[in-house]
Amino acid sequence: QVQLVESGGGLVQPGDSLRLSCAVSGRTVSAVSMGWFRQAPGKEREFVAAIKWNGRTYYADSVQGRFSISRDDVKNTVYLQMNSLKPEDTAAYYCAADVAIPSMRADYWGQGTHVTVSS
Repeated sequence: QVQLVESGGGLVQPGDSLRLSCAVSGRTVSAVSMGWFRQAPGKEREFVAAIKWNGRTYYADSVQGRFSISRDDVKNTVYLQMNSLKPEDTAAYYCAADVAIPSMRADYWGQGTHVTVSS
């Protein structure tokens, strides 16, 4: 059974940084493609970042240069480092496993963690 547990969300001010974590069980993060998605209130879920099994990373244009996806193979955990946060980054952030690239469709999802960027 695949389980994805996100953590690290919270309320921050514009310009702040935050790191989200996704603890994975039932999948080896170094063997599959993992990703982060987000859904803002009233909007559809959108792709944020992905890391392929070979380490190659992909980013949405809106976060390129500000966000960084990484993984810890020993902890079997995926991270999303978010810098220079903007109010428009406010959303529920979801970790996903078995992400198909380039379609960015995923087979497994976590419950989500909320990020609010506000002054």
